Amino acid sequence: MTYVERVLDDLKKRNPGEKEFHQAATEILLTLEPVINAHPEYEKSALLERFTEPERTILFRVPWVDDNGNVHVNKGYRVQFNSAIGPYKGGLRFHPSVNLSIIKFLGLEQILKNSLTGLPIGGGKGGSDFDPKGKSDREIMAFCQSFMTELFRHIGADTDVPAGDIGVGAREVGYLFGQYKRLRDEHVGVLTGRGLSYGGSLIRKEATGYGLVYITAEAMKCRGDGFEGKTTIVSGSGNVAIYACEKAQQLGAKVVAMYDSNGYIYDPNGIQIEVVKQLKEVERARIKEYANRVPGSTYTEGCKGIWTIPCDVALPCATQNEIDAESAAALVKNGVKYVAEGANMPSTLEAIEIFQKSGAVFLPAKAANAGGVATSALEMAQSSGRLYWSAEEVDAKLKTIMINIYHNMENAAKKYGFEGNYVMGANIAGFEKVAEAMMAHGIV
Repeated sequence: MTYVERVLDDLKKRNPGEKEFHQAATEILLTLEPVINAHPEYEKSALLERFTEPERTILFRVPWVDDNGNVHVNKGYRVQFNSAIGPYKGGLRFHPSVNLSIIKFLGLEQILKNSLTGLPIGGGKGGSDFDPKGKSDREIMAFCQSFMTELFRHIGADTDVPAGDIGVGAREVGYLFGQYKRLRDEHVGVLTGRGLSYGGSLIRKEATGYGLVYITAEAMKCRGDGFEGKTTIVSGSGNVAIYACEKAQQLGAKVVAMYDSNGYIYDPNGIQIEVVKQLKEVERARIKEYANRVPGSTYTEGCKGIWTIPCDVALPCATQNEIDAESAAALVKNGVKYVAEGANMPSTLEAIEIFQKSGAVFLPAKAANAGGVATSALEMAQSSGRLYWSAEEVDAKLKTIMINIYHNMENAAKKYGFEGNYVMGANIAGFEKVAEAMMAHGIV
């Protein structure tokens, strides 16, 4: 049994039932074998054991009162995974599916994603099984204040800087930051994704979606190709999906389908992104309303069918494991040329294998959706320096970061003899920097 296999086997035994964490660890560690084989000192110092074990795991209860006076108790999480190259950085997710396994898989991925940006930020993740859907603003404020009343003692501008994720947008970040400021009596960059009026950064809301398109465009450019005229599918209808759709359209793509958790819309004339923005950002309505407002478009209950629509480019931007082997096979059969992940781990291991064997360009999440955390780090820099950069400045820095990520993972894959395998390239490029820092720090 190799060192990597032994670590994986032990990890699964010590973390039973954590299937998402097992999946992420398996995908990452197996691709790192060429690096591990080249550095026998890593095994001697138990580097992989330390890399896959969070530095700190914080679990807490979150009691809150609804509008009818009923008391509810949710679970809160913050996994501070690795601070070798900088303070912990990673989002908070509020969704009923949240559990320790999901937070750990996200945190492990975040280590490498943050490393790939080239910025000094470590990996962490957090959240709760609280469901913000259908809750009043007062109920969400009550929950966020209770959540932060425990979390505040574990985070700080130079320790751990959370951000938003699924279920945590501008409203939630505002309530969380307000409570932190109240408890600590300080106004610092402890949360990113803040409003522009209290220290946020321009382009932050658009960053993950824009970054996804920038890295995909760079992959296309290196092949003498581009978005112009490409039929594109974008799953999801949150920030990532909306702004990936917007930027892809700006570059000439024809985005024909999007979805939310109930079903998908298909518009053969091209999605009217302003209608989607109105529905999702203003009205908080379901995506099916699009079909009632735009002639020629259709709505279909259920999400899986979206991947049977023929397309050149697929941008999964919803949630983990939304593309399984069956959906991947359908995309390949219909001629998909580029798949870039805007969500965290949206493709199963079987789906990734199908994409790679087909010859399609597959850009994994930890590289392709790094634009959000990259811009969060730019927000941290602005907060530390009491600076305020223009949208053009932030967008230019974001684009440069995403282009660099593409070439860094391409070069890492080539270096170890896996040219074109961007899963290998992203994992290796991110890991090498973290491993070097961990070795320099000694056994900690």
